[in-house]
Amino acid sequence: LQICAIAHVTANTMPQEDAKCRKGSAPNIHDPATRELSVVVPSYNEENRLPLMMDEALDYLEKRQKINPSFTYEVIVVNDGSKDQTAKVAKEYCKKYGSDKVRVISLEKNRGKGGAVRTGVFSSRGEKILMADADGATKFADIEKVEEGLKNLQPWPKGMAISCGSRAHLEKDSIAKRSYFRTLLMYGFHFLVWFLCVKEIRDTQCGFKLLTREAALQTFSNLHIERWAFDVELLYIAQRLKIPIAEVAVNWTEIEGSKLVPFWSWLQMGRDLLFIRLRYMTGAWKLEAKKCN
Repeated sequence: LQICAIAHVTANTMPQEDAKCRKGSAPNIHDPATRELSVVVPSYNEENRLPLMMDEALDYLEKRQKINPSFTYEVIVVNDGSKDQTAKVAKEYCKKYGSDKVRVISLEKNRGKGGAVRTGVFSSRGEKILMADADGATKFADIEKVEEGLKNLQPWPKGMAISCGSRAHLEKDSIAKRSYFRTLLMYGFHFLVWFLCVKEIRDTQCGFKLLTREAALQTFSNLHIERWAFDVELLYIAQRLKIPIAEVAVNWTEIEGSKLVPFWSWLQMGRDLLFIRLRYMTGAWKLEAKKCN
């Protein structure tokens, strides 16, 4: 009871700039889509890893557009209060490809990966919105796999569906390379995710997720967690809203420079998982259908 009370009292509310419709602000997810695909890349101190990811992504997207001229896209790099030259590196791609194809949004303060992704999503113009990590750990061409997963979920109820890239098929190999302690933490985290929040998705944390525009609007408008556990809340919201979800195996390579500190980050995520469940259960957080004209 004490834990429930603490979870309820300390529950944060939605940032006002995200929770309300901002008429006249452009681009805005509440407006009709004008691109086929938006790619949102959250970036915090990624000046070294971002170029490889951007080169691979833009090379793929440009080739796809040449094959199919009707295909339109945008890449939104969200600079999450970086202290290095991330913004400068990202803006070089704006100069090279044009600001209509590559945009950079800079946050003054670090909000966390979830906050950065939400900022990009709410400024997107795509019919479909892809979350992609700045480290390029997932091969960008695997977007075709998550697109196929999204397609296989049709018909989409109210235009909503989510396709998640997954590394679950690589779990045996990753366990062999990890220490016993890190493997124990990983299993503990997986159990908490399954027990408290999301039961049908084996890998909730892969940063390669494709959402329809309506699914992105409904889930991110209700999202509260801004740090590492935001993926879990996103999928928890999706399941509560009965949005169909596909899980698709993708190629993934561990890239040096991870911002995740194994013990402390997982401890924070474990706390957030418990609070996600308790705050929705006690009514501190409520799901609302979002509509805007």
